[in-house]
Amino acid sequence: MTEPYLGRIEVSKHALESIVGLVALESYGVVGMAPKDSKEYVAALLPRANFRKGVQVDYYEGHIVIELFVIIEYGTRISQVAQGIKNRVKYIVERDTGLTVDQVNVHVQGLRVSRDS
Repeated sequence: MTEPYLGRIEVSKHALESIVGLVALESYGVVGMAPKDSKEYVAALLPRANFRKGVQVDYYEGHIVIELFVIIEYGTRISQVAQGIKNRVKYIVERDTGLTVDQVNVHVQGLRVSRDS
């Protein structure tokens, strides 16, 4: 006996960008997000409310490629912070949406000294 078709579930690009941006901001070593379309060499720290502007999500035949533009805390190991972001974003997006994430690319746009220091 087959299950009746009840419809489909779609996750909007906007929703994915929100999930990705929030996960990135909660990651160790991340101070903030940078605009993905910045033409300047100096990365601007986006206000917390505009974090999605530092995220680009693309669909390719049912798979997702994520580009993150972040500013990390000075004094942290960049490679470890970036790897942590990649792992966490991939895990959370796949867990929460059921979609397959093929790539998470982290672009470190700058370093900042945190205010706590």
